[in-house]
Amino acid sequence: MLLYNLQFFAADGPGGEKTEPATEKKLSDARKEGQVAKSKEVGNALTLLVMFLLLRMWVGTLGGQLMGLFSAFYSRIPDTLVNWNGYLPQRDMLLLFRQLLLNVLTIMAPVLALTFALAIVADVVQVKWQVTTKPLMPKFSKLNPINGFKRIFSVNSLVELIKAILKIGLLLYVSYSYLKDKVPYIFMLYDIPLLQAIQLIGQLVIDLGIRIAVVYILIAAGDYIYQKVKFSRDMRMTKQEVKDEYKQQEGDPQVKGKIRQRMQEASRRRMMQSLPQADVVITNPTHYAVAIRYDAAVADAPIVLAKGEDYLARRIKELAKEYDIEIVENKPLARMLYANVDVGQAVPPELYQAVAEVLAFVYHIKGKV
Repeated sequence: MLLYNLQFFAADGPGGEKTEPATEKKLSDARKEGQVAKSKEVGNALTLLVMFLLLRMWVGTLGGQLMGLFSAFYSRIPDTLVNWNGYLPQRDMLLLFRQLLLNVLTIMAPVLALTFALAIVADVVQVKWQVTTKPLMPKFSKLNPINGFKRIFSVNSLVELIKAILKIGLLLYVSYSYLKDKVPYIFMLYDIPLLQAIQLIGQLVIDLGIRIAVVYILIAAGDYIYQKVKFSRDMRMTKQEVKDEYKQQEGDPQVKGKIRQRMQEASRRRMMQSLPQADVVITNPTHYAVAIRYDAAVADAPIVLAKGEDYLARRIKELAKEYDIEIVENKPLARMLYANVDVGQAVPPELYQAVAEVLAFVYHIKGKV
């Protein structure tokens, strides 16, 4: 005889097939680990579109500033050569290029800052804001060559490769469709002044960039939908995982049931211990039993010391006989007290009259009045 577990033959290994949607706890834990449904293409597409739109609106001012900067830069070179007998020291050359680079960055700073902020906003809109450093922590499992080969030759890698090929092919098609009618203008670059040639090239690049960015946004929208669906599928859980998580959060139902049972037993013991203090036990007579005590020095109204149904009701009546406590049959009052008053609570005002009549009857029998 060989012992085996059929769970190991399930579609996804132990636990069965992952058919259940992810719980809030699993999604929260995945988010803390940096696992979210996010498309990098959304940020890239929006950044590309905004950058080219800004260049289109600001290209005149930007071009003028850059031309003025290069004119000022080259105008300083002859003076430097004269001072050094036709030779330009390396230190002076590095200083000139450093100043040039700083000035170019200053001119381009608004465009760069806006595109950087837009990239952050695109990520925040997709996955909300939550800072986590766990994705940056080194994982030794990534150094395993077997796992590395699995990632390279996985279905996800194949899908990413197909997406990249389609994206490049679509962008090449858009570029070709736009530039094929602009070939005559490109050949004119040799026959027009330098400034006009720069303006023409800038116009062609910006128009093509805007078209590519618009197509890129459509690609990003499709990729975002794909990432959402893929993330939802990857986060699915087996029925066993859902049960285990529920046990971790809410506790094992069997353990909770045992705890509840023990608490009820302890409550019943305390209830039975206080039963000798009762003045009367009101019964149904077979199904319900409610023990009442009235002490004007303790409370303004009678207190329910104990109550029970069926077996517990019989036990209350047996103890009442042992302690010589009067048992009074009153079906409506017994049902009302059992259903509406908990142990240790006072009798509600609407039942004062009925309970007072029972107590008066008991006190008369006992000779207390």
